[in-house]
Amino acid sequence: MREIAPEVEVAAGLIIKDDEVLITQRRNGAHLGGLWEFPGGKRQPGESFEACLTREVMEELGLTIAVHEQVASAEHVDTERRVHLRFYRCTILNGEPRLLGCAAYRWVTAAQIGAYAFPPADEPLVRQIASGEIGP
Repeated sequence: MREIAPEVEVAAGLIIKDDEVLITQRRNGAHLGGLWEFPGGKRQPGESFEACLTREVMEELGLTIAVHEQVASAEHVDTERRVHLRFYRCTILNGEPRLLGCAAYRWVTAAQIGAYAFPPADEPLVRQIASGEIGP
């Protein structure tokens, strides 16, 4: 009998400034290491998605953010887990990005975002941003 993959809930942010969105690169050695993603992380039990996103962005980048409306959601199943993602539009309230929990960060335009490799669960949102459907 096959085991059921554990479910993980993730909050991720479209942090927008001056018509650019902030993306971060996962550290080598981490799950999906080297790929680019929208900042965020796993939701802890009892934590709201918005509180999770606020905490994760502070831990990864040292930024205080305001979390606004949810702009997309996605689900991805791989050999290790079933991931439920919620993406929120965000703005920076305080700070400049610092590399605290990621390998690199970039501010990219909609025209540039397609040049970066993202995990499969992020790809639909990347396409929406690149097409201008959801925009910085």
